[in-house]
Amino acid sequence: MREEKKLPKLIVILGPTACGKTSWSLKLSKKFNGEVISADSRQIYKKMDIGTAKEPGEWKRNGLRKTYYIEGIPHHLLDFLDPGKRFTVAEFRDKALKYAKMAQKNDRIPIIAGGTGLYIQSIVDNYRIPRIPPNKKLRQSLEEKQNKELVRLLEKMDQKAAKRIDRNNKRRIIRALEVCILSGESFSEQREKGEPLFETLQIGIDVPREVLYDRINMRVDEMMKMGLLKEIEGLLKQKYSWSLPSMSGIGYRQFKGYFEGEKKLEECVNLLKRDTRRYAKRQIAWFKRDQRINWMSDYEEAEKLVKTFLK
Repeated sequence: MREEKKLPKLIVILGPTACGKTSWSLKLSKKFNGEVISADSRQIYKKMDIGTAKEPGEWKRNGLRKTYYIEGIPHHLLDFLDPGKRFTVAEFRDKALKYAKMAQKNDRIPIIAGGTGLYIQSIVDNYRIPRIPPNKKLRQSLEEKQNKELVRLLEKMDQKAAKRIDRNNKRRIIRALEVCILSGESFSEQREKGEPLFETLQIGIDVPREVLYDRINMRVDEMMKMGLLKEIEGLLKQKYSWSLPSMSGIGYRQFKGYFEGEKKLEECVNLLKRDTRRYAKRQIAWFKRDQRINWMSDYEEAEKLVKTFLK
């Protein structure tokens, strides 16, 4: 009988925004010689620190490479991309795998930490992601349509994808249509799961909804005190437009009305709080579909679970 190949171990710390993922992943990294791979589609951008709630860190030279360190722990896929650029799930998957393998080679434990469900799933389920490059002309013609129209179009081409997609996320709907149109195949079928690459332990941080919402509101107030407006102003001065994925994300797009003189500042701040709470709700719904996630509210319990898993 052939012996089953032992898979390398991977830890995932996930949950909604403001649940405490950074704190848990840092503690675990210090305890178990870990290295963090960020799975946050907003914290990838440089120059966008306050609005993405990025933990302060510093870039240090590490041989030929530069690595971002937070409290002495190496972090990857954080603070590296110009806000004018786009970053796909396929690119995330490729880079995250590279960093996980590098960590293992150096006898460190890769810890993926973040709240972007699709990023996490692309690694845990080893997704084969369509490599259809963006098509500018097609995107422009789809951009002109309303979300409802786009969803109807997607329903005709790929009912499965239309059911699962976030109907408020125009960018994602357009991407699904783009893949269907250019490949001639449905978007959902191209997201095939491959053989697992890791033995994975997924830990979800469970925070009561009202506590989470309070934290979100307080975090937004803190962002304002830290100078979020100034950060956005700086980005606009550098000619980053509101239509970019970076600027159309939570933490930035809510202030478009203020900068264009159409909304009062207080209105935009309340909008950011509301949109972040709604985003957290969607994140929870996404993660709750995965029965393999161990939901925990106590860090000590999580640490015990990790200790057992690593044995």
